[in-house]
Amino acid sequence: MERYGGGAIEVRDYDPHWPVLFEQECSRLRFVVGPALKIEHMGSTSVPGLAAKPIIDILIGIQNLSQARSTFVRPFVQLGYSYIPEYEAWLPGELFFRKGMPGPWTHHLHVMEHSNPRWRDFLLFRDYLRLHPEIAAAYGSLKKSLAAEFGENIEGFRKAKHRFVREITDKALSTFGQQRA
Repeated sequence: MERYGGGAIEVRDYDPHWPVLFEQECSRLRFVVGPALKIEHMGSTSVPGLAAKPIIDILIGIQNLSQARSTFVRPFVQLGYSYIPEYEAWLPGELFFRKGMPGPWTHHLHVMEHSNPRWRDFLLFRDYLRLHPEIAAAYGSLKKSLAAEFGENIEGFRKAKHRFVREITDKALSTFGQQRA
């Protein structure tokens, strides 16, 4: 069982400071990746009004994953991130980092090529929830109940919400089309 950093999974009501935390971290990351790469605030903390784990999820789009691995791992570690290479087994085509190790985690950093379908899916899901606050509220309620059910079991929590995320992502894809993200 993969355990949640810092104890039981906590899903909090929306905090309007989360976008500010993203912008602050984005400024730090810009020193590493430069102005040309796309950096997106994703995940639940990027959706106004949505309850979330208080972890800022950041998505960085790159052209070449191998080049990114050799270029960015060390500088991100110097910014306080821990590279989690074992996640590549279940997140192929992505570099994953956590800040705040061993916990509580404060930031997740996902680095992937723009052509990775997960890039599109992350942004479609976020944008759909931003446009549909009633669905975002339902998602927040689901996450709160799952957090209570799964305690420290972050893998179980992730798997239990997967169906909802997939259904909303599919709706977003049919609504926005593949070209949006």
